[in-house]
Amino acid sequence: MSLNQPEKLQAMESPRSICHVVAVPYPGRGHVNPMMNLCKLLCSKTPNIVISFVVTEEWLGFISSDDKPVNVRFRTIPNVIPSELDRANNFPAFIAAVLTKMEAPFEDLLDRLELPVAAIIADTYVAWTVRVGQRRNIPVASLWTMSASVFSIFDHFNLLVQNHHFPADSSEQGNDRVDYIPGLTPICLADLPTILYGSDRQVLHIALDCVSSVPKAQYLLFTTVYELEFQVIDVLKANLPFPVYAIGPSIPYLDLKQPCSTTTLNGPDYLQWLDLQPRGSVLYVSLGSFLSVSAAQMDEIVAGVQDSGVRYLWVSRGDSSRFKDCCGSQGVVVPWCDQLRVLCHSSVGGFWTHCGFNSTLEAVYAGVPMLTFPIFMDQNPNSKQIVEDWKVGWRVKKNKVGEGEHLVSREEIAELVRRFLDFESMEQMEMRQRAWKIGETCQTAIAKGGSTDINLDAFIKDISERHHH
Repeated sequence: MSLNQPEKLQAMESPRSICHVVAVPYPGRGHVNPMMNLCKLLCSKTPNIVISFVVTEEWLGFISSDDKPVNVRFRTIPNVIPSELDRANNFPAFIAAVLTKMEAPFEDLLDRLELPVAAIIADTYVAWTVRVGQRRNIPVASLWTMSASVFSIFDHFNLLVQNHHFPADSSEQGNDRVDYIPGLTPICLADLPTILYGSDRQVLHIALDCVSSVPKAQYLLFTTVYELEFQVIDVLKANLPFPVYAIGPSIPYLDLKQPCSTTTLNGPDYLQWLDLQPRGSVLYVSLGSFLSVSAAQMDEIVAGVQDSGVRYLWVSRGDSSRFKDCCGSQGVVVPWCDQLRVLCHSSVGGFWTHCGFNSTLEAVYAGVPMLTFPIFMDQNPNSKQIVEDWKVGWRVKKNKVGEGEHLVSREEIAELVRRFLDFESMEQMEMRQRAWKIGETCQTAIAKGGSTDINLDAFIKDISERHHH
């Protein structure tokens, strides 16, 4: 059977008892994954939910073999946007295509769906779904896959303008304190999302337009955990005219209950290797799936981690030739790994991360301290939250001030990594304790009666009742 054909309902299910949800992720790995994780959570809650998960034909090729609940069915629209394989080459053009080219084929798909649609769950960055919902009288839940704090920064952009912090030169005003955004602790200008200054500013208006469309939706869903950002979520709840639900962490923790195949596509068996390492001794290094660092900086990072003498597991998706003279018993380099399973492994004592929000949530859930190396978009404010608010990480580099890239040297990196994984250090002991406590907070949130559990139940009840009425 084609993945794109409507599957017949089981005989015992009547269409009226079914709550049919259409999920529309923004076409990027950091958005598709949390949307799918949310769909898995919804399906785990009730057998009466059926989800049509809408992606381009190219994206179906990427994810068609991934594990998913039987109640999640992939549906496709044509490849009307630039390929995922080179979207980094012209990011503004990619976003523009997402905002202008997907709406018509999506409406065509809606017309072909077998079941009436109870609700659309759409990434905030596919803002046209709100218009579609209005035209068809279908409630839309906007899923924000970054932190609630970053949403609030965009939502209160006018305050940056009023306080002369936009437009601003981060090389001169980078240390200015922004202490007036509701729900946020004070933040340096240089720690705001990179699209507020510098070359990334060309996509700022798109982010602001997408956030400004949210009040026209019927729900706002956050992939964060309420307790991690309760101050800012409470402010947004008070100001928005509809339910706001934190349903995180929207990471694949349900999959941890399944046994894992311990073989990789090539290279050593990384989970068996981790089993042989002392508790908390391994630094896990992953530098993201979209944008990365310069070749010169990468050379310094590789040499610094190697020179530190610390054990490491490194995910390198591209050229691995710079690792040819290292590894051995000290380290393992793989093209991919089951990241959450790795972070939850007892041998892993730290995570070198770009601070994408999904990775941040996975580390927080696993109770693993972080070395933060942000580059783009929301990674800077995420790094600030990790280091200053939650106090479960250190910055590898200070914020960039002035033009050009400031290289962090291999000597600085080696020393930092050694100190970061020093079990004798009281400072490190206290940070590990804080990280463990935040992990416990996540476990409490997803357990029966926790904030996430209650929010998921409330959301499902609301969309089901709306539909049946």
